[in-house]
Amino acid sequence: MKLWKLLGIAAFAGVAASGVVMARNQRRRAAYTPDQIRERLHERLAEASRSE
Repeated sequence: MKLWKLLGIAAFAGVAASGVVMARNQRRRAAYTPDQIRERLHERLAEASRSE
């Protein structure tokens, strides 16, 4: 019985931690302006073209 409680707590902690990471990443993405996103996409395309 204690094992199941421990597994439940560990699962809950894992879900909470992943939610925090996802929220942090979303805030970071939302902070970009459309021009910054466009510039980054062009940079990534240029890097991909050079590597081929």
